[in-house]
Amino acid sequence: MKEIKTNELQDAFEQGEQLSIIDVRRDDEVAEGKIPGAKHIILDELPERLAEIDQNKTHYLVCRSGGRSSRAGEFLENKGYDVVNVDGGMLDWKGKTE
Repeated sequence: MKEIKTNELQDAFEQGEQLSIIDVRRDDEVAEGKIPGAKHIILDELPERLAEIDQNKTHYLVCRSGGRSSRAGEFLENKGYDVVNVDGGMLDWKGKTE
């Protein structure tokens, strides 16, 4: 699976690139802040919410540190999605949050 470091994603985000970011953390974690514009789909809900994910886009998957997003990426890749795991997750994210 492809991976990107948080600083690389942050650079692309701050340069205004149109990115599809999916945050797979729990509700209580997201309440502490998420990347602006990121779609929140809890890891366990992915199978039921596949229809919300555009199969024609690349999706950047983020969690707390990179473990759950890696599992989400494996699942989505097996379903034919183009995904990139955000290595380091929100623990390493230094950009804005909402």
